[in-house]
Amino acid sequence: MLKALAPDRITFTLAALLLLIFLVLPVAAILVKVAQATAPLDALGSSVVTEALRLSLVTSSISAAVAAVLGTPVAFLLARYRFPGRAVVDSLVDLPMVLPPAVAGLGLLMAFGRRGILGGALDVLGLELAFTTAAVVMAQTFVAAPFYIRSAKAGFEGVDRELERVSATLGSSRLRTFFRVTVPLAGPALMGGAVMAWARALGEFGATIMFAGNTIGRTQTMPLAIYIAFQSDLTASLVLAGILVVVSFAVLFTFKVLLGRSPLGAARA
Repeated sequence: MLKALAPDRITFTLAALLLLIFLVLPVAAILVKVAQATAPLDALGSSVVTEALRLSLVTSSISAAVAAVLGTPVAFLLARYRFPGRAVVDSLVDLPMVLPPAVAGLGLLMAFGRRGILGGALDVLGLELAFTTAAVVMAQTFVAAPFYIRSAKAGFEGVDRELERVSATLGSSRLRTFFRVTVPLAGPALMGGAVMAWARALGEFGATIMFAGNTIGRTQTMPLAIYIAFQSDLTASLVLAGILVVVSFAVLFTFKVLLGRSPLGAARA
């Protein structure tokens, strides 16, 4: 039995356990502290918590949907076509992933704020985006869309092109083939990207506070509420953080279970 445990396997296992403990311990600490709190239900029923939870769930869902609708054509273009400047486009798509969130928020403000590049044109149209709920969605979409595009691009690259050719020989148009063949085959990657985009949008902080501000019921999402509550009400801060942990884990776990039970997920496994 001992001979079966090679030194490299022992090393890898210890490293994996060490990293797992490091990742799990802070999350577990939040849940433990919430359980030990004197009045977590009172904090849960506060208007700050309920408004932040409602706004976060609504805006992150909208952001994930926008990322999927606008990101799918971009991902398909990058996956299937070679064109001048493709590397530049690919890098620009990834740029929000490496930009500090505060820089992303400042950039959005300089582009769409009252004194921004498009501020005058928006003012003529009677539109005000900065420090509104729409700004929350824009900030979340900006930082979350690349996560969807990366996953969708990998999914489209993995689709068997021969199946698309068969569909074409049966008389289907390119658009019909895309929706009836390509998208279903790339479905797990698209769903995975949408879930990651939603999770990234749900946890967005820096770009949101810079571009949308921190108004309760209007722009204060859960991460912002956690930060503000931490300065005066630790219990409310812990409750909000615990909700984020539970919701995020439940969504990710459910998605992985459903994917594992699907034919495509089983085939990939």
